Amino acid sequence: MVWVIRLLKIGVGALLLGLMVLGIFVAVARGEIDSFEDLKASPNGQMIRVRAADGTVIQSLGPSFGRWLTFSQLPTEMKEAMVAVEDRRYYMHPGVDPIGITRSFYVRAIEGRWTQGGSTITQQLARNIYLNNNKEFGRKIREIILALAMETKFSKEQILELYLNKVYFGGGAYGVDAASRKFFDHGAEDLSLAEAAIIAGLVKAPSRYSPTADAKAALDRAGVVVEVMQDAGMITAEQAAAVKPAQVKIASEPPQDSVRYFTDWVLPQLDGLIDETEKPIDVWTTLDLKMQRAATKAIVNNVPKGAQGALVAIDRDGAVKAMVGGTDYVTSNYNRAVTAVRQPGSAWKLFVYLTALESGFRPEDKVVDEPVEIEGWQPKNSGGNYAGEITLRTAFAYSKNTVAAKIGEEVGTSSIANMARRFGITTPINTQPSMVLGTSEARVIDMTRAFAEVAAKGRSLTPYGISKVTTIDGDVIYSAKPQKSIQLVEEWVAGGMTDLMQTAVATGTGRAANIGRPVAGKTGTTTSNKDGWFLGFSSGLTTGVWMGRDNARAVGGLEGGRAPAQAWAAFMRIAVAGRPVEQFATEVTFPERLEDEELLGEDGEPLLLDENGNPIEGVPSVDDPGLPDVTRPEQLDDEFIDKALGRRPAEPEPEPNDPQGF
Repeated sequence: MVWVIRLLKIGVGALLLGLMVLGIFVAVARGEIDSFEDLKASPNGQMIRVRAADGTVIQSLGPSFGRWLTFSQLPTEMKEAMVAVEDRRYYMHPGVDPIGITRSFYVRAIEGRWTQGGSTITQQLARNIYLNNNKEFGRKIREIILALAMETKFSKEQILELYLNKVYFGGGAYGVDAASRKFFDHGAEDLSLAEAAIIAGLVKAPSRYSPTADAKAALDRAGVVVEVMQDAGMITAEQAAAVKPAQVKIASEPPQDSVRYFTDWVLPQLDGLIDETEKPIDVWTTLDLKMQRAATKAIVNNVPKGAQGALVAIDRDGAVKAMVGGTDYVTSNYNRAVTAVRQPGSAWKLFVYLTALESGFRPEDKVVDEPVEIEGWQPKNSGGNYAGEITLRTAFAYSKNTVAAKIGEEVGTSSIANMARRFGITTPINTQPSMVLGTSEARVIDMTRAFAEVAAKGRSLTPYGISKVTTIDGDVIYSAKPQKSIQLVEEWVAGGMTDLMQTAVATGTGRAANIGRPVAGKTGTTTSNKDGWFLGFSSGLTTGVWMGRDNARAVGGLEGGRAPAQAWAAFMRIAVAGRPVEQFATEVTFPERLEDEELLGEDGEPLLLDENGNPIEGVPSVDDPGLPDVTRPEQLDDEFIDKALGRRPAEPEPEPNDPQGF
C-alpha cells in the first residue's frame, strides 16, 4: 500500500512539474506570438482576378486572400458549419481537446499510423501560421504549446475570425471570402447554408473536395457537414432537409486556353495604370468570350497542318475583343499576335496605296500592268501575267506587284515608310524598292491597328485591353478614358482606300472573305508562301489573321486569299452577327487637281509644305541624327525634288490615252 501512495505522489509531482514546464513554454510562446492586428495584416502576394467584358473570371493570379471579414461580418451559418465539422467542442476546451487527442492516440495504436489528427481549430490555426504539416511528434508538441498560448492571448471569437480568414480552402484561396469568390463568385457575407457547408467541407482535403475539380465529392462532403450540424444541434431536421448542395451554382474554372494569350498581353500593362500592389483587385477587360471562342475555332480549323496562326480583333474605339496567339497555348505560349514579327507581303500595299492617294492618285486612274525594272529589281505578279492598262482599283484588287513597284518609284519609298510609321508600325522599315511588296517585318496587332485606323476614316486609335480595375469591394481605381485621336490622313484618302479594299474582297484576291455584308480588306502572301495574311473590317470590327511556320519555312498552298481569308470569314460571321450592317463611306469627294500649278516662296523657288499644308523652313540634312534611319529621305537631287513637288520632268505632255502617273 505504501508503494502505491509513493507512486501516486511521484505521479502527482511529475504532473505538477510537467504543468509548470508546460506553463513556462506556453508563457514563452505567448510572448512570441504576433498581436491580433499583425496577424490580420495581409500576407505577401496580391490576388489578381482577370475578367472578360461580361464579368466572367478568365484568370486568377497569386494567392487569393479575399476581403477580411470580422467575426460579426462572418455569416452564422459559416461559423457553425466550421465548428461542427472541425471542432465540435471548440467553445469548451482551452485550445487543446483531450478527448480528441486521446481518440487520435487510440487510433494510432490500433492502426499503426496517424489517421485522425485530433487537432482543434486553434491548433490548426497555429500550424497554418507558424508550423508545417509534417506528421512528427515534435511538431505536434509545438503545435499544442502554441495553441494553448493563443487561447491565453486571444478570445474564442478572435481565434475563429483569424481561422476563417486564413485557413486554406484549395485552388490558391485562403480564407472564406476568397473561397466564396473563387467557387461561387460572390463575397462570403452572402453565403447560404449550402454554400457554407461546401466550403466547410474543404478543409479536410482541399484538393480532393474542390467543387471545381470533383463536384460530386464536394457535394457529398457538404452533405456530411449538414448531418454533423444537425447532430450537434446547430440546425433542425427541417433546416437540414431544406439544404440542397446540388442546386448551388459553382463558378466555372478559368480556362487555360487561348484567353491566356490575351491576359499575358494585358497584365503587364497594369504597372503603368495603377499603384496598388497589395490589395486584391479585379481587372475588367475588353475580351468578348463569344468572339474569343469563335477566333480560336477559326484559327484551329483553318490553319494548314504544321503551321501556326494568330488573330487580333479590334473594335472601332480600339478595344481588343479577341486575341489568339497560336493554335494551342498549353503547348506553346509564344504570342504570335503581339510578339512575332513577320513579313506582311501584299498586305503592306495598304501603305503604298494610302501614299498614292494622298499624293494625288485616284481609284479610277489608269495604270499599266507590265514588266518593270527598278534599280535592277524586276518584280513579278503572283500569276506571272500582265493585264496591260487597268485602273488603280483593279491593280489593288488583284494585287498587281508591278503597279505597286511603279507607285513606289513615283511617290518615293521613304514617303511610304513615313505613312506606315504614321499608322503605328513600330518595327524597322527598309526603303529599298522591294519594300512596296512587304519585305519589312511587322506585328499582327500593329497591322490590324493600321487597318482599323483606315476604318476610322483616317483617325488614330490605340489598341487597349483593360477597361477598368476595381478592388474586390467594387471601388474603381482605374477606368479607361476615351483616347485622344488625331487625323492621320484626310477622310477622302481613307474613303478612297476603303473603296480599293472593298473591291479586293468583292472581286479580287480576297473573295474568300465575303460574309454577306460590306467588307473591306487585303490579302498578303510572302515569297514561297512562308506567310499568309488577311486583314479587313466590317460593321465597325477590324480583324487581322496571320498564318505561317515559326521557323519561317514555306507552307504548301498557303496564300492570304485562302486559309487566312477563310479563317477571317469564319470568325467575322459570328463576331458581327449581332451588329447592324454598315455601308462604307466610299463616295468621297477628292480634291480638285491643279496639274500645272505650284506654290512659290518669296525668292521664286518652289515652296515645300508639310502634311498640314504649312511651309517648311529649310530642308533637314540627310545625315541629321534626329531622323530615324528608316525614314531618312532619298538624296535631294533634281529628280527627287520633282517627285516631291508633283512636277513632271520636262518632256512632251502625254497623249490623252496614255496611262496617268507613269
